[in-house]
Amino acid sequence: MSGGDISIAIALDASHAGWRLDRALAAQVPSLSRERLKVLTKAGALTRDGKAVRDPATKVKGDERYTLAVPAPEPAHNEPQEIALPIVFEDEHLLVVDKPAGLVVHPAAGNRDGTLVNALLHHCGGSLSGIGGVARPGIVHRIDKDTSGLLVVAKHDKAHEGLAKQFAAHSIDRRYLAIVSGIPRQAEGTVDAPLARSPQNRKKIAIVQEGRGKRAITHWKRLKLLDDAALVECRLETGRTHQVRVHMASIGHPLVGDPVYGRGKTGHRKLLNQLDFKRQALHAAHLGFVHPVTKGRLSFDSALPSDMQELFNRLGV
Repeated sequence: MSGGDISIAIALDASHAGWRLDRALAAQVPSLSRERLKVLTKAGALTRDGKAVRDPATKVKGDERYTLAVPAPEPAHNEPQEIALPIVFEDEHLLVVDKPAGLVVHPAAGNRDGTLVNALLHHCGGSLSGIGGVARPGIVHRIDKDTSGLLVVAKHDKAHEGLAKQFAAHSIDRRYLAIVSGIPRQAEGTVDAPLARSPQNRKKIAIVQEGRGKRAITHWKRLKLLDDAALVECRLETGRTHQVRVHMASIGHPLVGDPVYGRGKTGHRKLLNQLDFKRQALHAAHLGFVHPVTKGRLSFDSALPSDMQELFNRLGV
C-alpha cells in the first residue's frame, strides 16, 4: 500500500456465505459502489493475509477478513479542453453525445488530449463519474475513434453503476448502421462468435474457440441494396471491441472502408479515394436504455453523418 492510500478493514460474516465477493464487499463498504470495488479488486487493492485477491466473482464463505487500499482522491490528469460536443440529451445525471468520426473517446498512448473526455471535463466542470478511474471519467462504453454516433456518459457513480448493470445484462438497445462490401444473400442473420485479442496481432480482434474469448452476438438485417454493397442494421446483444467489424467480415461482408478487417473491392477503393473517405462505414444510429435514476425509458436516434451519407448516395443503384 502506498503512502497516499486509505486502508479499510473489511470483515464478512455468516450472512454473506455464498455471495459473490464484490456483492459482499459492497454490503460492508456502502460508501463505495460495487463497480468501484470491482475495479479496485481487479487492480490488486484487496488483500487477505497479505496476498492480493483479484477475482470479484469468487464466492465467499462468510468468515473472511480483508484489507482494501483505496487510493486517495487525486485530480484527473486530463485537462479540460473546449471542444465542440454535439449533445443530444443532458440532465444532472448523464448526457448523450453524438460523437463525430475521428474523435477519440478517452486519452491513451498516442492520444493524450483532444479526446471526448477532455471535452466532457470542460463541459461538465469536472462533474463526471469516477468509476472508470482518472483516465476515463464518465465513460461507461466506447465507440472506435473512426466510428461515429451515440454514446451515453455518466455524471456520477450512481448513474454509472446503473448504466453498467444494463450493459452487463445486455438490455441496452444499440443499433448500428453499416455499409458492407458485397450483398448478403440472406435478408437477415445472427453472428454468435466469441471474440478476443488476436494472438498474431494484438491490435486486432479475432473470433476464437468457444470458452477462450468473450461471447459476442450481433443480429443484422439488410436495409438497402447498393452497388456490390448493402446498407445493414446491426443490433448488438453484446458490446465487444470491434464486434460489428469482425462479425460482418467473418460472414464475408466486411465494412466498406475498414482499414483493418476489410480488403475492399477495386471499385469501392476508387470511390473511397474520390470521396477521401478514410474510415470504416459504421455509425451508432440508435441508443435506448432505462434512465438509471429516474427509471424512465430513453431512446435516441442519429442520422447518417454527411460523409457516410455521401458514400451511401454514390453507391446507390
